[in-house]
Amino acid sequence: MQVLYSIVILILMIIFCLPIILLPLITAVPFWIWVPLALVALFFFLFQFGSKPVRIKRLTGVVGMLVIAICAVVASQFFATTPPIVDSNGQTISQAIASLEKVTINDSDQWISIRGKNRENPVLLFLSGGPGGSQLVTERRALGKLEEFFVVVNWDQPGAGKSYNAIDQKDLTVDRYVQDGLALAAYLRDRFYKDKIFLLGESWGSALGIWLIQKNPDLFYAFAGTGQMVAFLENDLMCYQFAVDLARERGDSKKVQTLEKQGPPPYYGKGTALKESAFLMETFRFMNADPNISDDGFNTFQDLAGPEYGLLDKVNWFRGLLDTMDTVYPQLWEVDFRIQAPVLEIPVYFLIGRQDVNAPPALTEEYYQILQAPKKELIWFERSGHNPWVTEADLFSEVLVDRFFSDSSQ
Repeated sequence: MQVLYSIVILILMIIFCLPIILLPLITAVPFWIWVPLALVALFFFLFQFGSKPVRIKRLTGVVGMLVIAICAVVASQFFATTPPIVDSNGQTISQAIASLEKVTINDSDQWISIRGKNRENPVLLFLSGGPGGSQLVTERRALGKLEEFFVVVNWDQPGAGKSYNAIDQKDLTVDRYVQDGLALAAYLRDRFYKDKIFLLGESWGSALGIWLIQKNPDLFYAFAGTGQMVAFLENDLMCYQFAVDLARERGDSKKVQTLEKQGPPPYYGKGTALKESAFLMETFRFMNADPNISDDGFNTFQDLAGPEYGLLDKVNWFRGLLDTMDTVYPQLWEVDFRIQAPVLEIPVYFLIGRQDVNAPPALTEEYYQILQAPKKELIWFERSGHNPWVTEADLFSEVLVDRFFSDSSQ
């Protein structure tokens, strides 16, 4: 019994040590905070090896370590930040804005990052993929060039990343995302004294963008969609069949059996995200191995290690991809913009990877042919799959700046 007790205590001590160890590695907590926390944690760790009674010493050590671990998590959340925007000499640019902020949107606290070399520049709102995805760091890394021309706002949507707990999961509906997106757009327009703002959406964000400009086009100069989603059920049926055929071609009978056992979409309720990932991950693996694609550009560990996320945010980064997708994705099966959004009242640009398998370009092409808009353009990125905004980031930024500035009188 004593041995078991000792093992349990040791395991708990190791677990409670992790937040302190991670502070200097993957958070923005300054050394003058994490060093004292580490020293106190070390004290409690060594305290249990003091004089008898051993049981009380060990219990005290564990409780002390737990308190320090909680303090570490709280500190990581408090000091989360987005890096300053600096010039070639490393000096902060006086006209720049670089902030990570909690804003109230429709009575809920949600998080945005705001970055730009000149706060007087036009505002661009970036809509992440998902639903439940957070791309605060990915977008900053990939599309940093846009900060020269725009005030780039990245929104952690409800159920994602820093906004994971913004509203109850049961209240996550398409309409809620649309209403929150419109409220945020209006807030940004008023805060930065603009007549309108620009909108960029990727994957799920491209669908959300369509709904926003359909609902209130007067808020926006123009919209760009990449990894454009058009009809979710048809899209995923194509991806599912692609994964099955690919597994058969490779002789992977186990994968074929797994996919056929779960069956094709639509899926509902708990487990939706896992069933989707069972075949969608195959499309990404295929694209990652495709020599026609230069580089997928993603680095999950690097993104999660970004200073924008505290330790709890990093956990919620994963929870959003699972829980929020389970809640929201089943609401998307009836979406088909070819039928539901054939007319849009502002300029629309589709920036599409030629090699995309996750969102088959054929659907975007069909939608593009049907779509009526004041101006529209389908722009191909030959060396990209689902994410040209990351894979060919420099070219993507150049194209976006060129098209967006042609549609506004800034």
